[in-house]
Amino acid sequence: MSAALEVDGVTVRFGGHLALDRVGLRAEAGAVTGLIGPNGAGKTTLFNVVTGLVTPQSGRVLVDGRDVTRLAPYRRARRGLARTFQRLELFGLLTVRENVELAASVRGARRPGRDADAALEVAGLADMAGSRADELPTGTARRVELARALATGPKVLLLDEPASGQDEAETAAFRQVLRIVAGEGVAVVLVEHDVHLVMTTCQTVHVLDFGRVLAVGTPRQIQGNRAVLDAYLGSVPGRRR
Repeated sequence: MSAALEVDGVTVRFGGHLALDRVGLRAEAGAVTGLIGPNGAGKTTLFNVVTGLVTPQSGRVLVDGRDVTRLAPYRRARRGLARTFQRLELFGLLTVRENVELAASVRGARRPGRDADAALEVAGLADMAGSRADELPTGTARRVELARALATGPKVLLLDEPASGQDEAETAAFRQVLRIVAGEGVAVVLVEHDVHLVMTTCQTVHVLDFGRVLAVGTPRQIQGNRAVLDAYLGSVPGRRR
């Protein structure tokens, strides 16, 4: 059975720098898959390959078993790929609702998905719909990005450090949103430095280090992996045990 998202043997070079070395990743529908590793490990580059912003020298990206490696980003989005970014990419002069309505409008009639109000409700933003995006604190703005992605009706949702800027209560609420979204059959892939969030939310965790897959396993397996502890978890400030 094919995964909702499958990355197979992806290699990316930027000049003489090997950013990704035969990387593989598998994300199942209805599950949250974690992607962790030190800064510079290649996590965002992998997201850029999946969404079509970077073309790999070798390897494939499949969505629902279909090869999308050479498709333009907008065509991948039509296949059900959605993402958020490390750097906020909101339209600052638009309201929260307008940002989400814009995403819903480009989904197209052939693929079901939430309308703007429903997406805002799931993200806990219904009472801020009329606020201008550039006036929001970072943690709230990241939830707007999530609502906007949900409004596209994704099959695969890629989240790049979505908890950055959130306090503990916001992160706990965000965890519940991820569980709701995955429970609806979406394959969620989470890049995040909040180790506690990853280990309490994800069913499977992939660890990247220097552009290579260091380990794949359940949160318990990853937390007990000596190579992962030495390369990453042992050096994460304030990580929870």
